[in-house]
Parts: sequence; structure tokens; C-alpha cells
Amino acid sequence: MILEMKVPSPGESITEVEIAEWLVEDGDYVEKDQAIAEVDSDKATLELPAEASGVITLKAEVGDAVAVGAIVCLIDTSAAKPEGAASKSVEPEATKTEAPAPKVEEKKEATYATGTASPAAKKILAEKNLDAANIKGTGKDGRITKEDAVKAVPSMGTTPNWGSRGETRSKLSMLRRKVAERLVAAKNETAMLTTFNEVDMSPIFELRKKFKEDFKTKHGVSLGFMSFFTKAVVRALEMYPAVNSMIDGKEMISYDFADISIAVSGPKGLMVPVIRNAEKLTFRGVEAEVKRLAIRAREGEITVDEMTGGTFTITNGGVFGSMLSTPIINPPQSAILGMHNIVERPIVRNGEIVVAPIMYVALSYDHRIIDGKESVGFLVAVKEALESPEELLMDNNVKKALEM
Repeated sequence: MILEMKVPSPGESITEVEIAEWLVEDGDYVEKDQAIAEVDSDKATLELPAEASGVITLKAEVGDAVAVGAIVCLIDTSAAKPEGAASKSVEPEATKTEAPAPKVEEKKEATYATGTASPAAKKILAEKNLDAANIKGTGKDGRITKEDAVKAVPSMGTTPNWGSRGETRSKLSMLRRKVAERLVAAKNETAMLTTFNEVDMSPIFELRKKFKEDFKTKHGVSLGFMSFFTKAVVRALEMYPAVNSMIDGKEMISYDFADISIAVSGPKGLMVPVIRNAEKLTFRGVEAEVKRLAIRAREGEITVDEMTGGTFTITNGGVFGSMLSTPIINPPQSAILGMHNIVERPIVRNGEIVVAPIMYVALSYDHRIIDGKESVGFLVAVKEALESPEELLMDNNVKKALEM
């Protein structure tokens, strides 16, 4: 019996996936539930398990975009399981054919068609502002074809006769293509603005220095910056609910909960897992959830559900050394907070110039539903909470807040 294996639906909004890697070869015997392929959706990489045991016939190549429900392979369930490792058959000597002698390329004489572009090629070259005289045609008698025009690139100037000048082309993964589409859509479809502020991180440094080791010993996770920022954001969202809203057609949807998306750099690109109901989590709860989601994202085990439905995003470019940036909104959300690196800078405190660890923060927001007053007020509320964490985030009881 031949079983047709079809692409299962990884999520409600996903219509196609890309074959990232076949874990078996055509003709292999596979066991039921054995992972036979890795497929990329626009949100995550998933494993495709075999639905039955038998000999597999692959129907799609690596890199193919396959619609959900399409057949990707056949499994012959009536085939007997091989006793040992299948040995590849060796073609008898008698049936082997000698390699054909290399063809000697005949020199082609130039004709009227040499260097002449086809009508389709002319149009493409005009759009690219390229001269046909600088392009070598591969068509009949040297004619420039449409494919030649598509592949043509502008001259890079005088080519040096030293060093390597090679180039490589690689197909973008479905995840990377989807990220690109969403980023462009966010720029084109939102009235995006960014406001900036700076935060004196001295109070948080002091708290971490004092409680970091005991916190990790007791809870098994580090007391990082993300828990402070998440708690500060939750407080600011409660003060400015418009920042925790989204546009749906002609309506604005506001939420009474905070599902905080955190941008994580994974092996296949940017991933944004979600901390659900962050307003109900303690410092320990936030740090544990951040660690869990980050590990799952980096190991490719994150699910679509874990990356869907956030109401606000926090991204930390500081881990890569970024001093300042204008983060792009993660649609359909209306705002995103960018964290950056912490650098000792001179500031004025109580009328004196002192050196303090300063972080620049940026809030990008959709001006269609968030006014300047709300955006600036939100970022100031985040700054105040981070500069007075004991009072505003810990209710003046640090040990209780840290569950020590």
C-alpha cells in the first residue's frame, strides 16, 4: 500500500512551508514517527514525522515551497524492512559507459545578432539603466536574452587584478522572507515615530550586585535586566493603555493584559516569543520565562503558538553593542521598546558632574493611535521605574519582590 504524506498545517494563518532539509534519502526505509524532514514556516522550523513505516519516495526538493496539504513524499508500507544496512548496488562493469570525449567548442563568428538585445531584454536593461554593449549574450549567435538581462549587474568600475572578487547567491529562507515582508509592511502601513530617553542604571546595578548571587542560588536563574524592563513596561502600559492597543480596520482594540514579546536572535533569524500575562509574573517568573523561551528559540524548538499574540515588544540591541537605534514595530502591535548597551557617561546629579552607567532607550510607536504626549509619557514612566526600582517596582520591599 502506498501512503501519501501531506504537509500538515503548522498554524491557522500559514498556507505554505519550505523544505529546509530532508533527514532521509530517497529509497530509505523509515520507521513510523521517525523525523524525515525539517520544514520552515514563516514563524518557526518544524520536524515532519513519518506517518507509517516503509520505503520512502521523496516528491519535493530542498528549498521547495510546498502548500499545506500538498504531497511531499510517498511511503510504501508493504515494503519489507531490510535486515541490515542497505548496500548500494554497484553497476556491473559491462553496463558502464565510457565518459564522452569533451566537446571542442567551435569558435562562433560575430553576426548582426551578436550583442543585440531581445525586446524583453531591452526593457529590463532600460529599467536597470544598463548598456547592452557591456553585456555578453548567451543566446543564438550571441544575442542578449531576457535571462542575460535579469542577471546583469552594474559595472563595479575598474577590476583590480589581485585578490578574490567572487560572489555567492543563496535563497532566503521562508522565515527570513516573512520577516522582510513584515518589516516593510510595518514601515509602509504605520505612521511610525520614535522617541528617545536615557536611563541611569546605577540603582539596578546596585540591586543586582547585592542580590544577584543569592537570587541565582535560590531560583536557578540570573537576575538580569530583562525582568526590570518587563516590570517597568507593564507598569507603564497600565498608565498609558493606548500603547497596549492595536488598530483593526476602523476600530482600536485595547487589552487589559500584557503579553510581552521579546526579540531573540535565533540560528535562522529573528524570532519573537511571547511572555504571557507578564503583569502577573514576579521577577523570578519573568527571568525563568525569558530563559525558557530563549533556549527554545535558539534550539529551533519554539512553536507557532509561543510566538503569536503579543501586545508589546521589547528588543535588546545592546547585547550586540548597539548604542542607539530606531526599532521597527512588530505588527499588528502599536509600539516597541529598544534597549541598548550600557556605557559609563558623565551626567549631572544633584548639581555635580558624576560618571554613571547610562542606557539610551527608544520607543517606536504608531502615531495613528498613540499621541506624542502618551508616547513620551510612557517612556518617561519606564525611565522613572528603572531609576527608582525599589519604590516603583518592588513596593519598597526588595526581598519580598525577589522572593528571597
